[in-house]
Amino acid sequence: MRLAGGVALNCVGNGRILREGPFEQIWIQPAAGDAGGALGVALYIWHQLLDRPRNVEPHDAMRGSLLGPRFSQAEICATLDRRGAIYTLYEDDASLCEAVADLMAREQVVGWVQGRMEFGPRALGARSIIGDARSPSLQSTMNLKIKFRESFRPFAPVVLQERVAQYFEMEPGTESPYMLLVAPVRDEHRVASSNGNLRGLDKLKLQRSDIPAVTHVDYSARVQTVDAERHGRFYDLVRAFERRTGCPVVINTSFNVRGEPIVCTPEHAYRCFMATNMDVLVLERAVLRKADQPENRHFEGDDFLAAFQPD
Repeated sequence: MRLAGGVALNCVGNGRILREGPFEQIWIQPAAGDAGGALGVALYIWHQLLDRPRNVEPHDAMRGSLLGPRFSQAEICATLDRRGAIYTLYEDDASLCEAVADLMAREQVVGWVQGRMEFGPRALGARSIIGDARSPSLQSTMNLKIKFRESFRPFAPVVLQERVAQYFEMEPGTESPYMLLVAPVRDEHRVASSNGNLRGLDKLKLQRSDIPAVTHVDYSARVQTVDAERHGRFYDLVRAFERRTGCPVVINTSFNVRGEPIVCTPEHAYRCFMATNMDVLVLERAVLRKADQPENRHFEGDDFLAAFQPD
């Protein structure tokens, strides 16, 4: 079954259709809102007006929805050099992913910019802020000190495709590459709570699973699966994190702050990195640590707005 339109952005509804409906598989267009109409127009012109043949693909032909601009390592380094940024340039993907996985395992929050930008309303690992899903405190930290928004706002888990059924109530092999399915965390990863007297936002203080940073109050999570074909270096990073920690799940949220669009260019990413309390920035194979930067400072609340203004 294929779903599209704004209603298909309802991740909870999509999850119920998959679990309770008559369909073995569902596929949801990653830009299922109004913006996705541009794809429909292009396909209509190509197939209907220009009479080009339509070959139906048995699998997801969008390959991660990576349709936006990308920037070469030379362009990135030129931007960083103009800024006087201090960075390490890794020679290969393996050493890069091992280094970043180690930083994440130490609860460092990482801005991650790789390849083409995602098309659609979800950050899918090309323009993302990522972290350790096992951390009981990272959800609040990322909201208050990096996204500058309410501490209770949830984050989504990224999980290796081959591990999804081990952590979430989804069938083995289920794909959710566009973060459009909600599923419960499996019982064996939940943590029993003995305090039933908490009310309202105090409920957020309870640890509900061994991946607490991505587990909602009802034990659900908005799942994104990653695989080598669609996600490349991002998949390699999550695999490196699993080798380092034993956990194949990481936090993923959009690379932006409250009131700002998701970053696109290396310049956007650098400004956002420097104007928040993010620990690390990865631009292709260039890695910046906040503590090493000459402009390093600590931001609180809306202080970032002044630093975020263009030169």
